[in-house]
Amino acid sequence: MDAPRRSALFSFSLLLLLHVAHCFYLPGVAPQDFDKGDPLTVKVNKLTSIKTQLPYSYYSLPYCTPDSIVDSAENLGEVLRGDRIENSPYTFKMREPQMCNVVCRKTLDNKQAKEFKEKIDDEYRVNMILDNLPLVMPTMRRGVDQDATTIYQLGYYVGLKGKYSGSTEEKYFIHNHLSFNVKYHRDLQTETSRIVGFEVKPFSVKHEYEGEWSDNTRLTSCDPHANRLVTSSSNPQEVEEKQEIIFTYDVSFEQSDVKWASRWDAYLLMSDDQIHWFSIVNSLMIVLFLSGMVAMIMLRTLYRDISKYNELETQEEAQEETGWKLVHGDVFRPPVNSDLLCVYAGTGVQCFGMMLVTMMFAVLGFLSPSNRGGLMTAMLFLWVFMGIFAGYASARLYKMFKGTEWKRIALRTSFMFPGTIAVVFFILNALIWGEKSSGAVPFGTMFALIFLWFGISVPLVFVGSYVGFRKQAIEDPVKTNKIPRQIPEQAWYMNPIFSILIGGILPFGAVFIELFFILTSIWLHQFYYIFGFLFIVFMILIVTCAEITIVLCYFQLCSEDYLWWWRSYLTSGSSALYLFLYAAFYFFTKLEITKPVSGMLYFGYMLIASYAFFVLTGTIGFYACFWFTRLIYSSVKID
Repeated sequence: MDAPRRSALFSFSLLLLLHVAHCFYLPGVAPQDFDKGDPLTVKVNKLTSIKTQLPYSYYSLPYCTPDSIVDSAENLGEVLRGDRIENSPYTFKMREPQMCNVVCRKTLDNKQAKEFKEKIDDEYRVNMILDNLPLVMPTMRRGVDQDATTIYQLGYYVGLKGKYSGSTEEKYFIHNHLSFNVKYHRDLQTETSRIVGFEVKPFSVKHEYEGEWSDNTRLTSCDPHANRLVTSSSNPQEVEEKQEIIFTYDVSFEQSDVKWASRWDAYLLMSDDQIHWFSIVNSLMIVLFLSGMVAMIMLRTLYRDISKYNELETQEEAQEETGWKLVHGDVFRPPVNSDLLCVYAGTGVQCFGMMLVTMMFAVLGFLSPSNRGGLMTAMLFLWVFMGIFAGYASARLYKMFKGTEWKRIALRTSFMFPGTIAVVFFILNALIWGEKSSGAVPFGTMFALIFLWFGISVPLVFVGSYVGFRKQAIEDPVKTNKIPRQIPEQAWYMNPIFSILIGGILPFGAVFIELFFILTSIWLHQFYYIFGFLFIVFMILIVTCAEITIVLCYFQLCSEDYLWWWRSYLTSGSSALYLFLYAAFYFFTKLEITKPVSGMLYFGYMLIASYAFFVLTGTIGFYACFWFTRLIYSSVKID
């Protein structure tokens, strides 16, 4: 290769690595101290709607713009979420109130008016950021006991639609006046302040002024010198073609006792549906109680079986074997399509490792909501590096099944699950791109994702497979007969489809209450930060998947059916079917999505989540059953 080509290749590789590193950049969350009069930078974020689930950049609407629009550095998680953080024309000074500041004056054409109306119809909200705190709109809500509580909602509505002044026709009104309230905590020793709250009250006001418009024109509808301040939308600003709209804002500062370390507490309690702790803990206690009962029954039954079988071996009279011991010569026979089972088991180990480490970091507080996109970035990063465990697990199982071509199994482990997810993701991204939404993943980020997959994950899977295949093969505790034993006719309740579907109910029951709050945080744009409780639910899910699979596997072996390999995977994995059905139920009962594209996005992403849940729970059940069968057959004496 000549020097220019080498130089070009080196430059391209360097740029690619810099882009990947930039994708994983997480903004700092260190406290920032402000003196009186220090400038405060207000940034604008995406426009969001729970009706369409399609985010748009702030400047996709004809809002006032600064002299030059500057994009903020965003990590991979932020880009995938559709965040587009840019500077704004709103300028504050610390602890210096401002009244009736004019941002700009706009006259809408037909296209711009139509864009505003469409966003108002779809109930889009405007999101802003100050000192890494998102803008919230406080609203009052009365509970059952009639006590008023303050609920915070992210952002404010672009506008509203309704009838005005006795008109029978519904009209569109824009929120063009923003009354900001910045809460700060003051340090009495240093006289510096830290921002602990960023609130807004939006108003729709048809501003008036005298004479011709100029930069020094004073509004008659909002004049602090004449004590005319905006306190209501009594004369709202209509959105129509050739309408003149004047955008204004107020800023007030309020001293707060809330310390900087606790400033996110109000944001984390934004859910309209309060979490009923007693109900959730009660459900978890029931699941724990049932799991304990199942475990106790299994241990007592198995102990009796093993004692009986070993007693028979010590007696001189020959007695016919019964129950699960009867199929000892076939129980470790390799299953049909064993290669695919190895691939799914390895992928499940990768999912399990990613979920476990992510939750541990979240519980320890490393993935706080102040790190926007941090959770998704961490999950992708961990998924990539857990590829080494996926390769190791699939190769170990493959060698136990007497496989010889470890490279082929490594290749399938590298591409089967991620490839399926990638195909669905690319289709959904094409739909988002067709809607010109900021949620569409840019080409550079897409290229970085492909590089992470092919450049890091795939090589690590091959490394893990190489190490796993070089290990000594796992020895079966009993010998396998050359001729397969005939399986007797099974009772109706031992039918594979029936037992698999029954087996998925208990694992789903362990998580479905928490699933409601997770879906609410994702699709209703609320914060979810109860990771300590979620970690407990995850542990209970593991125990439940393992125990229900072991119980059904034991019944299956007692019925002299030794085809347990795939059934053990599908038994707990079938909980993913219930997850998807619950997602469909949630869609029709809780969401107000009307656009076909938005519905396709919802079901597409929930299909990806259900597929990942299937791989995770299926692998937990499979390895629990694998350990169980090896344990019981190594505990009895077999000639």
